[in-house]
Amino acid sequence: QVQLVESGGGSVQGGGSLTLSCVASGYTYSRYCNGWFRQVPGKAREGVAVLGSTGSTSVADSVKGRFTISQDNAKNTLYLQMNSLKPEDTAMYYCALWASPAVGCTVMTANDYADFGYWGQGTQVTVSA
Repeated sequence: QVQLVESGGGSVQGGGSLTLSCVASGYTYSRYCNGWFRQVPGKAREGVAVLGSTGSTSVADSVKGRFTISQDNAKNTLYLQMNSLKPEDTAMYYCALWASPAVGCTVMTANDYADFGYWGQGTQVTVSA
């Protein structure tokens, strides 16, 4: 049984930092994409950052230069380091894991493929002005 467990969300003032973690267990993909998404009620889900099992990374333009995705393979943990947070970053953040498609692991294709994978329960990030 695949499980993804996120942690690290919280409330922070604008300009602050948070690090999200996602521990994955039970998966058997040999090639996979592991990524972070966010969603605000009433708005479409947004792919934030994606990391492939090959080590490739892809980050949305809206967070480029502020957010960094990384992983610790020994701990089966995916991270999202978020710096210079803005009120518009406020959202529920989700971790997802899916089999790597032929097009690779990018934020542009993440929404098309992640629904076929596994998701965590989400962690709330709230940024005040």
